[in-house]
Amino acid sequence: MTLQWFDYVGFAGAVLIVLAYFLVQSGRLRGDGLGNQTFNALGALGVIVSLLLGAFNWPAFTLELAWLLISLYGMVGGARRKRGVRLFR
Repeated sequence: MTLQWFDYVGFAGAVLIVLAYFLVQSGRLRGDGLGNQTFNALGALGVIVSLLLGAFNWPAFTLELAWLLISLYGMVGGARRKRGVRLFR
């Protein structure tokens, strides 16, 4: 089996997601912080790239897309909270 560049991007994405989880669990990163959300968003993007350019898998793609959208939602919500803007009224 020969790995392509997009496989490495997917592996890097998976590592970022697992690293973010570990850092939150070890208390080194806040679960609602920008660092955690950035790691998760970039990780999900990496896995999505590997799925789109390599062996596509609908369940994995759906999971990673949800992971990415939730991370982006958290980033926007965090930015709005810093500015004092409410997401929902």
